[in-house]
Amino acid sequence: MANRLATATSPYLQQHAENPVDWWEWGEEAFAEARRRDVPVLLSVGYAACHWCHVMAHESFEDEQVAQAVNTGYVAVKVDREERPDVDAVYMAATTALTGHGGWPMTCLLTPTGEPFWAGTYLPREAFLRLLDAAAAAWREDRARVVDGGARIVEALRDAGGGRARGPALTEDDLGSAVRVLAAEHDPQWGGFGGAPKFPPSMVLAFLLRHHGRTGDPGALEMVRGTCEAMARSGTYDQVGGGFARYAVDRAWVVPHFEKMLYDNALLLGVYADLARADDTSRPWAERVVRETVEWLLQEMWTEQEAFASSLDADTEGVEGATYVWTPVQLRQVLGEEDGDRAAELLGVTASGTFEHGTSTLQLRADPDDARWWRATRERLHLHRTLRPQPDRDDKVVTAWNGLLVASLAHAGWVLDEPDWVDVAARCARFLMRTHVVDGRLRRSSRDGTVGSALAVAEDYGDLADGLLALHRATGDGTWLAEAGRLLASAIDLFGEPDGTFRATGHDAEQLVLTPRPEGDNAEPGGASALALALARHGAQAAEAAHLELAGTALEGMATLARQAPRFAGWALTAAEELLAGPVLVRLSPGATGQDPLTEAARHTPVGTLVVDGDPQTPTVDGLRAATVCHGTVCGLPVTRPDDLPTRLAGRGAGRD
Repeated sequence: MANRLATATSPYLQQHAENPVDWWEWGEEAFAEARRRDVPVLLSVGYAACHWCHVMAHESFEDEQVAQAVNTGYVAVKVDREERPDVDAVYMAATTALTGHGGWPMTCLLTPTGEPFWAGTYLPREAFLRLLDAAAAAWREDRARVVDGGARIVEALRDAGGGRARGPALTEDDLGSAVRVLAAEHDPQWGGFGGAPKFPPSMVLAFLLRHHGRTGDPGALEMVRGTCEAMARSGTYDQVGGGFARYAVDRAWVVPHFEKMLYDNALLLGVYADLARADDTSRPWAERVVRETVEWLLQEMWTEQEAFASSLDADTEGVEGATYVWTPVQLRQVLGEEDGDRAAELLGVTASGTFEHGTSTLQLRADPDDARWWRATRERLHLHRTLRPQPDRDDKVVTAWNGLLVASLAHAGWVLDEPDWVDVAARCARFLMRTHVVDGRLRRSSRDGTVGSALAVAEDYGDLADGLLALHRATGDGTWLAEAGRLLASAIDLFGEPDGTFRATGHDAEQLVLTPRPEGDNAEPGGASALALALARHGAQAAEAAHLELAGTALEGMATLARQAPRFAGWALTAAEELLAGPVLVRLSPGATGQDPLTEAARHTPVGTLVVDGDPQTPTVDGLRAATVCHGTVCGLPVTRPDDLPTRLAGRGAGRD
């Protein structure tokens, strides 16, 4: 049996390389083999940090009886959803339509031409064996019905996705209405939106910060402040090592699903940096979260290729959360009796436990009385924790997620005057542009410096372009602006539709049984909104009115969703806020950086204001550093006094030309 996964660029696929199941990677060869053998395809989709993917692997894919049933009756195809979001999107649509819910591992049975005739998620071993036997018998004895069922499913999904609900452009009233809808869904006690499970609503928080920045709405800021503080003090945030887990299983954020994803932390890094910028009362703990998260990213997610890995596993040696949880006895063993008891009280570690088997997650519900003691205690706990078994790391480099982190790291580095962070973001961006662009076409991912074959999708282009634009703002280096412009020009050709909206996959992409349609913003920005936001910012920074117009048109494809369910359109609403404001751009002339008064004033402009620090096209005035404020493509005369910035930002005062 060929070991076809041994050379895969996906760690998730390599986790299955030694299974007795005869896995194939996704591709025409696998489907040709199914046609040759006249058997269905078993499609299994997951990702490396997925807890239930590991459970199903151990229960079923490592089992000889299951492997025999699979190998006899099917061609088995394993897909990493993070490498092939297009494949995942198509078959997740089928799974959701057939079962009413989705998730991973996703298990689908397909005809040899790719039509799904059965779909589900995790299956225990015995249930999986029954499915395999029943479906194989149906394929042999009632082929026509099975094939017809698959065709009907595809036809129904195609009909459902045929008419994209495009609405008129989002207005100021729409954005205010979105805030009111979010307020009705907001949990005033624990922050976040809705009940359990709770996911960090990073893109919604980004929108609310910008809405507050534009309108001064105190309710929008309060939702951000309450949610961010609740998460920052909870078990969902790693109080010892930094960084956020994927989500919480409970309303109060006490128990996380322990996997740490790069995209979550990239987006939240930007939110906390902006909150520190916008709200002096939140700044101490918001800045702490930023600094600790950056430290975690650099220590645990930075790769030898000078980019960032995708995730850390939820499990350690098969036990979920084992690296992260504590008992009072363990705290005393590490810290001694007095400090151990003090830490247990501070961190909510109880005798009965807040997690499983008497263990507790760590919560920092109040600031410690003695900050110096807490810093020393945290260091001791962290050192001891490094001696425990550690979760596996998925070290593939995903373009979109690294683009998000480049943007947040460059922005946070500028906001908090940490030029080393900006330098790290630049090094990561150079790697992506050097390695992930092949013959002018961006690819989705790489591992160990070897780029994968999967083509980049719309969010890869949008998120990377946005990262390059953030580097341009933080450094004033026009090279980043030019590179972003080239990426966006390619994206318009690859993903643009005749009506000015964007598709999720390129016109040159593999033709699947369905064309993945643009979805909303959920765990990460969707392709359409990622491109819209990058186009809006590029239009302002490059003074390119056509891109501002195209950004607005692209958002019309998201407008209906944004009106009906703003929780799932946070990035689109973020782009709409910035467009409605202008976008507002401050250009600082080259000169003193760091703590000079004009730079400090620019750092405290409303969230959503774009600041290019060191713009060579902005002259000094009488030898003094100057700032020019632009609203869209209309710019005013330069000012040198920090006190003049608020008036110019509001669009008031003489001198606009």
